[in-house]
Amino acid sequence: MTDTAPVPDGFRPARIHGDFIAFNGPLHARLTGDTIQLGFRVEQRHTNPLGICHGGMLATFVDMLVPCTAMYEPGRERRFLPTISLQIDYLGPSPLGAWVQGEAQILRTTRNMVFGQGLVSADGAPALRFSGIFKLGQAWGDAADTDPLRIRGSA
Repeated sequence: MTDTAPVPDGFRPARIHGDFIAFNGPLHARLTGDTIQLGFRVEQRHTNPLGICHGGMLATFVDMLVPCTAMYEPGRERRFLPTISLQIDYLGPSPLGAWVQGEAQILRTTRNMVFGQGLVSADGAPALRFSGIFKLGQAWGDAADTDPLRIRGSA
C-alpha cells in the first residue's frame, strides 16, 4: 500500500483550523449514524526511522478525536476543548501507507470538563486505545454550527 491510496468510502477532508493540523494532516472524517470517525493515511513524513507512524503523530490524532466527537453530539455547543490529560496505550504498529482510523465516545461532561475514550485501528488491526480529560473552554467560531468539520452534504 502507498501513501497515495484512496481514503475509504464516506470519508471527507475535515476542515480543522490551525497551522499545526494543516501541516500534520490531512485528517478525514465521516459520520456513521451519530458517530464521527476520523482517519488519515500514514505518509512518509508521519513515520519514525523504522517506517511506522510516529507515536507523536498518533498522539496528535487522538488528541483531536474527543473534541471532534464532542462537537458533533446533538445539542452540544461548539467549544474549544484544551487537553488536561491524555493517556495512550499503543497496541500495534501503523506502517507507512496504512489507513489509521478512530472513534471516541464521550463518557461524561461536567460544568468544566469533558471525559472521553476511544480506539484506533491501522488497516483494521488494533493500534491504540486512549482516554482523555478536556477543559470545557470558550465558545469557538459559530457555537451553534452543527457541521464544523464540513463533512455533511455532497462531496
